[in-house]
Amino acid sequence: MNTVSTSSRSNPFVTIAALLIIIAVVMYASSFITPILLALFITIVCAQPIRWLEKKKVPNGIAVLIVLLTIILILFGLGEVISRSISQFSQDSAFYAKRLNELTASLFNTLHGMGFDMSIEKLESTINTNSIMSYSADFLSALGSLMSNMLLMLFIMIFMLLELNSFKVKVKAIVNTEGSISYLNRIDKSIRQYLGLMTIMSLLTGLLIWLALTIIGVKYAILWALLAFLFNFVPNIGSILASIPAIIFAIIQMGMGGALWTLGSYVFINMLIGSIIQPQIMGKGLGLSTLVVFISLIFWGFVLGTVGMFLSVPLTMVVKIILEQKDSTKWIAIMLGTEKEAQEIIKINESRLTKS
Repeated sequence: MNTVSTSSRSNPFVTIAALLIIIAVVMYASSFITPILLALFITIVCAQPIRWLEKKKVPNGIAVLIVLLTIILILFGLGEVISRSISQFSQDSAFYAKRLNELTASLFNTLHGMGFDMSIEKLESTINTNSIMSYSADFLSALGSLMSNMLLMLFIMIFMLLELNSFKVKVKAIVNTEGSISYLNRIDKSIRQYLGLMTIMSLLTGLLIWLALTIIGVKYAILWALLAFLFNFVPNIGSILASIPAIIFAIIQMGMGGALWTLGSYVFINMLIGSIIQPQIMGKGLGLSTLVVFISLIFWGFVLGTVGMFLSVPLTMVVKIILEQKDSTKWIAIMLGTEKEAQEIIKINESRLTKS
């Protein structure tokens, strides 16, 4: 009896040790794993329209082709927008660097008038305008290189989409031989629902940002809208990160007035999407506590880099569902979940005790 108890207690620690080994391997092979993970999650989202087309009596091969052509057109359009923005930004960078220098000098004069004793050389070393413009150009170039890696992801997605039906057959074979694995359906449904709804929310956010910045008169509005769309997938801090370059650029281009209008637009749109529209569409939520969502952002960013930040929520949801399947790891899943879920588990346990 004691031996069984001791082994059952040691199981969670063995599981945690195994998870740490897996994480170390994933970190070591992150450059190989990240494009596969991205392709996998995009494939799961794309499976939904393929199934919808199949229900409309469209043959599987043609349905896959339609979805793939749509993805290619979208990626081509994004690549074209980014390449044009990089080219235009590079041409105008000297002008904006000069404008930033003028704003720096104006800030120095303002601080000097307020009684702050600071030399212009010290201020320029603190606010290095050339470095700021260089970082901006490097960031845009990084976006361009990300789009170039899409070609590899596209090929992986093609083979994954073509294997969708055979994957279903293999899952049925596993069920027949190893028992029920219905949690795979939960994983598929959770990822599909989350990524699908987040894509809609991100598209709406990007569209509203583009309209607002176009009305205000901020240049490269389509680029800032693209950043808003992408960073909306990063939980908690994504919308803040997306707004920073647009606000800085609005200061350089239009001064404080334009920057305030830009800031107000971002705040209003993100409050509208995050506080009103998104809760209505997302329904019951993610099944993850707010603290866990934030920690998962840091954790997966550390393990997989930038891609891990974008996929932090669906990856954590997958881990939580898997941990729920065994009694030895169920306590970890409860810790990852919400207070409401924990209360429901307490009620179930209390009702069982009452019946017994």
